[in-house]
Amino acid sequence: MQPLQPHRFSVAPMMDWTDRHCRVLHRCLSGRALLYSEMVTTGAVLHGDRERLLGFDAVEHPVALQLGGSDPADLAAAARIGADLGYDEINLNVGCPSDRVQSGRFGACLMREPALVADCMAAMAQAVSVPVTVKCRIGVDDQIPEQSLFALVEASAASGVATFVVHARKALLKGLSPKENRDVPPLDYPLVYRLKQERPDLTIILNGGVASLSEALDHLQHLDGVMLGRAAYHQPGLLGQVDRLVFGEEGPDVSPEAAVQAYRPYLAARLAEGVPLASMARHMLGLFHGLPGARTWRRILTVEGSVRGSGLEVIDRALEAVEQAKQSVAARLIMDAEKVQAES
Repeated sequence: MQPLQPHRFSVAPMMDWTDRHCRVLHRCLSGRALLYSEMVTTGAVLHGDRERLLGFDAVEHPVALQLGGSDPADLAAAARIGADLGYDEINLNVGCPSDRVQSGRFGACLMREPALVADCMAAMAQAVSVPVTVKCRIGVDDQIPEQSLFALVEASAASGVATFVVHARKALLKGLSPKENRDVPPLDYPLVYRLKQERPDLTIILNGGVASLSEALDHLQHLDGVMLGRAAYHQPGLLGQVDRLVFGEEGPDVSPEAAVQAYRPYLAARLAEGVPLASMARHMLGLFHGLPGARTWRRILTVEGSVRGSGLEVIDRALEAVEQAKQSVAARLIMDAEKVQAES
């Protein structure tokens, strides 16, 4: 087994998706991947419901808290709260392109203010003993990525930051929606490779457009880590291969069925607390992506799981439907093989 290198593979922070229920499911699939919270603003951390916003299960480690903000003092205070709660890393969002983020002077618009980002990171680093990291774009709007990315990294590295997650796209804040900003601006992986070549002392993680583990492994030939976002969320089953393929662990991959069984105690505990099944089951919809019974699995969880008072019996019915689909496919393959043999 390789020494612990959590940044080698991580699941991206995604608003409304990577909540605590999602992260526990992902941990049932991979014991080694680094997980991230949704972005939480400093104002919410300092003045909001911390248990609801920041609470997490001990099984989630290693887990990082992503903050949004631009005031060094507020970020330092929020980072301290996150570290005291037990987060393994505090990450600053310098990549989100939403209008709300821009109006608050944080997220991707901070690409224009590398000195401010460096001040924020220095304040956070002084406040906590856990690593502080940056997740950024390669630039915004009319910036030249070769200049904007390197300027941000150089300034933050000078303040002590050693780890950068780079979404290899510009954020076009004028004219594109947040959704379009995840797909429309072209990817520039070679620029991120070059950053690593010129700063081998830094840990550089690639994010953006990585759709499979095979692609992730290709990028790992050039970089220290890869972060998957939508691919990991919509096809969580692929996380069951991460520990073996990415971290070199021995043993079998975690199957979707095994992940469901590992997730059951968490589901049962939260259901007993009054958490609706739908709040947790929504993260499981893509678990059997590409496998027999995947459509029926999604339908049962979506329709029956949304009924008030539904519980683990819905999960059991969905699993039974998947097993029946697998048996049906296996029986069909046997029949086809026997037919071919009879005709030969």
